[in-house]
Amino acid sequence: MAALSMTPPLRIAVVTGASMAKPDPETHWLVAALANQDVAADVLPWDGATDWATYPLVVVRTPWDYFQRLPEFLAWAERTSACTRLVNPLAVLRWNSHKGYLRELAQHGIATVPTHWLEHCPGLSPQVREQQAHTELQALGAQGWEELVVKPAVSIGAIGALHASVADPACATHLAALRAEGDVLVQPYLPSLAESGEVSLVYFGGQFSHAIRKRPAAGDFRVQDMYGGTVEACTPTPEETALAAQALACTPAPTTYARVDLVRLPDGRPAVMELELIEPELFLGADPQAPERFAQVLKTLATLQNQ
Repeated sequence: MAALSMTPPLRIAVVTGASMAKPDPETHWLVAALANQDVAADVLPWDGATDWATYPLVVVRTPWDYFQRLPEFLAWAERTSACTRLVNPLAVLRWNSHKGYLRELAQHGIATVPTHWLEHCPGLSPQVREQQAHTELQALGAQGWEELVVKPAVSIGAIGALHASVADPACATHLAALRAEGDVLVQPYLPSLAESGEVSLVYFGGQFSHAIRKRPAAGDFRVQDMYGGTVEACTPTPEETALAAQALACTPAPTTYARVDLVRLPDGRPAVMELELIEPELFLGADPQAPERFAQVLKTLATLQNQ
């Protein structure tokens, strides 16, 4: 009598970080949804001693420490993508790791938050850097930028961001300190952040899944929950949906997961605040079906890769 053949269970890797600013609040929902579809998920830190080639699919989800070691993270992504299927793809991870992609979106005619770009300036004395910062801020003030948000070009979760008056000495000091470490963005503060918050549209496999509205705590400008921000499910407007689709069409490769963060400009138009294509929180708890939708997309990719 012939022995029964047993097909091994489909197993994928879900990538996290070993050291993060806050706990991962949602991967357990994805793991459970994958299990419902007969897919086992191993949640592993990106910098651990793992043989990634043993997995048909490696899904970058919550490596929230990557920005602190970006060259090392991108080197890991390159090695991993050479031995298995990595999502999002390496080209997308590279492109999205520096907020310079916003300049590219603007060049394609996509509405983004107005941004003044300042390059890394190592090797200067603190006094020279601060004087340069004062000069840059005086020029922005002359253009009518009275309140600013200053933030590093490589970061996550508003880490390193400052909201201040253009005339506040602390603004120049912060700008100078950031330029000593890397490239910097300076943007006008948008009052709509306090009034209507930030709308985030989430996509799986290029298809819209759900949307949420994030609001900052009173007196703050940061919408993340670790600063007291709140989240609620919402329905995006047709204008917001169209803008998000235009922005995603500019990525260097198709995305398996994506979050598009939009804010309102002073004239009422939506604009891209950021594209989150590396490690976004996807707010899987905001829609009961969202984890299943994401799991189905991942199962399809893993099955195709395993054939």
